[in-house]
Amino acid sequence: MGRKKKKQKREVDELLLDAIFSIEREWKQVKSIVGRSIEPSFDGSSTEKLAQSKYLFLLREAKHRKISAIRYSK
Repeated sequence: MGRKKKKQKREVDELLLDAIFSIEREWKQVKSIVGRSIEPSFDGSSTEKLAQSKYLFLLREAKHRKISAIRYSK
C-alpha cells in the first residue's frame, strides 16, 4: 500500500472512530431520557433504536476495517 493510501485510510479510520463516539453519546443521551420517561413515546423509543442501530453498524464497520480506538488515541 502506498504512503498516500495509508494516510487516506488512517484519515477515514479516524473519522469513523469520531462518528462512533459521537453516535454512542447520542444513543446514551436518548436512552437516558427514554429511561426516565414515565410513558416513553413511540418517537423516543424509535429514536433510541435508530441511534443504537447506527452505533452497532459503525462498530461492525470498525471491526471489519480492523481498527482500534487505542491505536488512534490522541
